[in-house]
Amino acid sequence: MLKQKNLIFVGAPGAGKGTFSAWLLEHYDLVHISTGDILRDEIRRDTELGRAASGLMKEGKLVPDEIVAGMVKARLAQPDCDKGFILDGFPRTVHQAELLEAALAETGRKLDRVVLFQVPDEMLLQRLTARLSCRKCGEIYNRLFLPPRQEGVCDKCGGELFQRPDDSLETAKNRLRVFYEQTQPVIDYYARSGKLLTITETDRERIQQLLNRELN
Repeated sequence: MLKQKNLIFVGAPGAGKGTFSAWLLEHYDLVHISTGDILRDEIRRDTELGRAASGLMKEGKLVPDEIVAGMVKARLAQPDCDKGFILDGFPRTVHQAELLEAALAETGRKLDRVVLFQVPDEMLLQRLTARLSCRKCGEIYNRLFLPPRQEGVCDKCGGELFQRPDDSLETAKNRLRVFYEQTQPVIDYYARSGKLLTITETDRERIQQLLNRELN
């Protein structure tokens, strides 16, 4: 039985947040909460928050932290989060972390653990520049670490695999730079709270064992 069930996953692009979120969801009745998914859903449902965000995006402006936090709060209030959740992609700044803390208090929930996946930059760049995506179902592969059974073909749906333009080496280096600039203060924030669990392992099976041990 998972005891620490309300989680935040933090890590640079390519660190494995999505991979291990999917693995936990297979074994435990948790909800994966991505701010990108929430934003698209709020806009699709034409909610007040969705309309506000959509208007800003059409003007080429960033969606303010308060609006994003409001969407996260609304999502956390839904009954399927009662059994636990994994927040992915939020918070990205200390201000967002403070807004999340208020949202959790207002929804009667608490944060159990913040899991930081710490992977060497060299390996992150290898993963990012070797990544392949399925045009049909969106499944992610990696030429080096998680290749498809048949080159260029998705194992799940048979769709065509391609490399996204933002998976170039230059773009990957910039994404890492932005991550460290924006997110290190958030990591420090949660380290001070005593909730931070740092995983430096890179072996998938070993990470799964650590997650099982540390969250139970």
